[in-house]
Amino acid sequence: MLNWNFKSPAAIRNTILALLLASVALVVHNIFGQNGYLAARRQQKELQQIQLHILQLQQDNAQLEKQNQALKSDPEAIERKAREEMHLVKPGEKVYTLRDPQPVNPAPAANAQAPSEH
Repeated sequence: MLNWNFKSPAAIRNTILALLLASVALVVHNIFGQNGYLAARRQQKELQQIQLHILQLQQDNAQLEKQNQALKSDPEAIERKAREEMHLVKPGEKVYTLRDPQPVNPAPAANAQAPSEH
């Protein structure tokens, strides 16, 4: 059995100081260490972001599946897609396209020079 026989106050003080330093080191390690509290919080935040991203991808996937089924079976959906993406028209239809308006007075190009000071 161990016999802790401290005969001087300096030995007691040194032992308490060593135990205190060891305790502080353990607390710092538990907070800032590789598997500490801060690392766990960071991983938890990453997990939440990944789960949110997965949910968004699942919703996008469901929407795409719905569109896919419509394109397989719904003639109106097929026609709408052909008109929008391939710019197809029915025989006899006329298509009018509107362009973005041009600026009335475009800014002077590189020809204009600033007055020089003498």
